[in-house]
Amino acid sequence: MAEPVVRIPDAKVALSTASVYPESTATAFEIAARLGYDGVEVMVWTDPVSQDIEALRRLSDYHGVPILAVHAPCLLITQRVWSTDPWVKLQRARKAAERLGATTVVVHPPFRWQRGYARDFVTGVWRMADETDVRFAVENMYPWRYRDREMLAYAPDWDVTHDDYRHFTVDLSHTATARTDGMAMVGRMGDRLAHIHLADGKGSNKDEHLVPGRGDQPCAELLEHLARTGFDGHVVIEVNTRRAMSAAEREADLAEALAFTRLHLASSPTGTPRA
Repeated sequence: MAEPVVRIPDAKVALSTASVYPESTATAFEIAARLGYDGVEVMVWTDPVSQDIEALRRLSDYHGVPILAVHAPCLLITQRVWSTDPWVKLQRARKAAERLGATTVVVHPPFRWQRGYARDFVTGVWRMADETDVRFAVENMYPWRYRDREMLAYAPDWDVTHDDYRHFTVDLSHTATARTDGMAMVGRMGDRLAHIHLADGKGSNKDEHLVPGRGDQPCAELLEHLARTGFDGHVVIEVNTRRAMSAAEREADLAEALAFTRLHLASSPTGTPRA
């Protein structure tokens, strides 16, 4: 039997609700449905809808867009969302994922000043992962920089491959900010790579989250690698559209990101991308 001309992995392409900020979580579902995304990743943040499981279920049902992942509230601006206790946040994220049918909870490593949480984080995430079928995929971060100064804000490490986690999320905007080799990090993650945050960057001190193809990160190379290796996790478009001058411009950026992703996820069996 002849080999297929193109191999497309089972990975679904989702839209992060963070990609429509400052628009609402509800707007993300609308855009995902209109553009043909396979689902959404819900960023739990200060928007009350993002914190409300029943409201999210109604949005998912109304638009016919499944919720594939839940991003736990790990940001500075979400320190009081779903409790001030970081372990409670993860427990609530897991329960939300289970109730919404999501397969993955994305979590950042702790801030360095969360000392007790950081000390127990690796073993605690393993313990929580043992209690559920939901994957806890720990995401790579980056050093914080101001002018010529660098601060290590995350513990045990911003490079999560230095610690033992069951599942990883790789974010190529974060590898750009960290000025590290994204494909080398993917190689270290190996078969524990479970989740992708696809965005681009140019190595700025700021976390840029550019539309894939507009920076210098190996976005196409990563997608082609996923196709060759039969990746079955989720590829989530997590880009910054805050500078969009209109709703139409924001939607055009998200359509471009989806087209780029689907193009490069289609790979020949020999690894040569489809023309």
